[in-house]
Amino acid sequence: MREENQSSTLNFILLGITSQQKQEDVFLIFFLFIYPTTLIGNLLIILAIRSDVCLHNPMYFFLANLSFVDIFFSSVTIPKMLANHLLGSKAITFGGCITQMYFMIALGNTDSYILAAMAYDRAVAISRPLHYTTIISPKFCILLVVGSWVIANANTLPHILLTASLSFCGNQEVANFYCDISSLLKLSCSDIHFNVKMMYLGVGIFCVPLICIIISYIWVFSTVLRVPSTKCVLKAFSTCGSHLTVVSLYYGTVMGMYFRPLTSHSLKDAVITVMYIAVTPMLNPFIYSLRNRDMKTALGKLFSKRISS
Repeated sequence: MREENQSSTLNFILLGITSQQKQEDVFLIFFLFIYPTTLIGNLLIILAIRSDVCLHNPMYFFLANLSFVDIFFSSVTIPKMLANHLLGSKAITFGGCITQMYFMIALGNTDSYILAAMAYDRAVAISRPLHYTTIISPKFCILLVVGSWVIANANTLPHILLTASLSFCGNQEVANFYCDISSLLKLSCSDIHFNVKMMYLGVGIFCVPLICIIISYIWVFSTVLRVPSTKCVLKAFSTCGSHLTVVSLYYGTVMGMYFRPLTSHSLKDAVITVMYIAVTPMLNPFIYSLRNRDMKTALGKLFSKRISS
């Protein structure tokens, strides 16, 4: 009963991105620009894929789902941070903190599994082109996306339930602009050994997609290197180039965030966090559209339709 009462009245203080007010103001302006750009860019990708029949294939189906996840991923933290800054408040309720943490972990996991599905799609397209439509069928694509959501939420739920059962006393200041599991574990006055073990298990599950991506690209490279034609090799690498860029950016920022000391809270750490939360979801539409002729054509058709109507 005491823990339930604590949970209903407990508030955390989100300290923000950095401890310097001038740096906070710079990041605020940055977020005011980057968040609408993220929403518009990813929404355009979804609309372009939906409106152009030429893009109704597995690769763009996965891309549309990735954009959908990125819209919600950036919306979990940035609007709250902007509202707190503009209203002069840094408080977040215990329930709000747990909810934010749930969607952060779940959507981050979903992102990684969809990226793995995209890598497998490209591997099959390049390595087994004659069997591509049989292997990557519409039903299989839906199964991969649904499976990504199910695994992500199944991986998230135990961490949320364990964190929600902790007791918090004394310092309630979260050294970040959003609630993350490591920050809350540091603030708890309960025994967190089991929580930490579960967190490592969760990280292991989170890394499974990365292993799948690496295996997929080993398969791609081994196939491509057996082809004598330089033109075919370049075409294959151009097909995978955008995906590889997104994967490198995503996992690079994830490793920068979580493979660092828990007590670290420098400007460098803040920049890495912002890259993961805001910059990566914003850049994904640009990476896929600027290097993709079909996507450029679809966006052109979409704009011409809107102008003519």
